[in-house]
Amino acid sequence: MNKSKAKNDEVAIRRMKRWAWIFSAIVFILIGMARKPIITLPEGWSFSFLPPLYSSFNAITACLLLLALYFIKKKDVVRHRKTIYIAIIFSVLFLLLYVVYHFTTPETKFGDANHDGVVDAEELLAVGKWRVAYLLLLLSHIALAAFVLPLVLFTFIRAYTEQFDKHKKMARWVFPIWLYVAITGPVIYLMLRPFYG
Repeated sequence: MNKSKAKNDEVAIRRMKRWAWIFSAIVFILIGMARKPIITLPEGWSFSFLPPLYSSFNAITACLLLLALYFIKKKDVVRHRKTIYIAIIFSVLFLLLYVVYHFTTPETKFGDANHDGVVDAEELLAVGKWRVAYLLLLLSHIALAAFVLPLVLFTFIRAYTEQFDKHKKMARWVFPIWLYVAITGPVIYLMLRPFYG
């Protein structure tokens, strides 16, 4: 490899990493802002159909990740790569729909049976320890999702730029975190589903 090509490759990798950080920062900001609706929908409009849809995208991502793992264990790099591309597309679709929903719809609270936005003492008693389990699962899901997003992008960049040894080392510990986030998303939705208005 000549020096000029090596330098160009290095510059391209740095540029990709910079864009990965920028994309991650934008996602963090949007998710942080999405706790309260800031966009009012026209009369009669509702995005209440989005939570089961974006949760399904998370479930599909989990299945694709397991399929990608199967392919790479069989040394089928081409199918592994295609499957990971599709998993990333479903993850991006999840993020887009999640942000749209939370920018336009009040937050649903676990235990809020009467949909008034407050979990009162009676409602807390009704859900009991399930609320603690839900909150612990939600906290781990959110924390790991925030942690893993840039790492997924960097793992992808390493494969895309043919740094396969670095990709493999990173994927060994990034993959289980991404899979956990993809699986716990639909579980959280199913736990929260009875409390959607």
